[in-house]
Amino acid sequence: MVRDLRLMISTALTVGLTATLGLAVSTEPPATATSVAPAQVAVTRQVAKPKWVYLTFDDGPSARYTAQILKILQAYHVRATFFELGQNVKRYPALTRRVDQLGHSVQNHSWSHPNLTKVNWATFKYQVRTTDRYLKAQTGYTPRCLRPPYGATNRVVAKRAAMLGKKLTLWTVDPADWSRPGTSVIVRRVLAKVRSGSVVLMHDGGGNRSQTVAALPKILKALKARGYLFYPLWCH
Repeated sequence: MVRDLRLMISTALTVGLTATLGLAVSTEPPATATSVAPAQVAVTRQVAKPKWVYLTFDDGPSARYTAQILKILQAYHVRATFFELGQNVKRYPALTRRVDQLGHSVQNHSWSHPNLTKVNWATFKYQVRTTDRYLKAQTGYTPRCLRPPYGATNRVVAKRAAMLGKKLTLWTVDPADWSRPGTSVIVRRVLAKVRSGSVVLMHDGGGNRSQTVAALPKILKALKARGYLFYPLWCH
């Protein structure tokens, strides 16, 4: 009993010191997990630094692919952000409503996907405000995020977006899934570049997105295994 008591005291002191100093502790159990006190496992999980990622999908909603992507996200209990085109929302309002009902963020990607650096102020306002109106009709809120098509932006676009109450939202990881490079390539590109806080760009509309649909479960499974959490973007 004395030996066991000494072991418990030593373990508690080690855990307490680790937590106090803020040292990085793996969330994976050690190789000798059977000899580790439950209290130690609980503390190490609490001090582990969380990792998160934002999955985003552009150019939808799409009658064929959005529903498939929603089903996969639901199966993995993941919430994402959908940057939708106003003209597609007008065509498939029920899909936009479904995206919102499942807890995803629905944001503005313009009305018809023009290069916003090449349009005048009147066209810019039309592209953003008309999309806002159709999105709000299905979600009940006005989007705060604006993703400029092609990622094309400059100081004028940023100023105009701000005047309309929008925050420009780009990305940090682009697997170029729109070019259909192959399912395995999409998966590899995402997993090679993703870091905590990454914004991943993919597409649920604008063309054949079957490779994106096929890649998504593999990406989610791998990122979850790495300990990532998933959050939607709101631009509050």
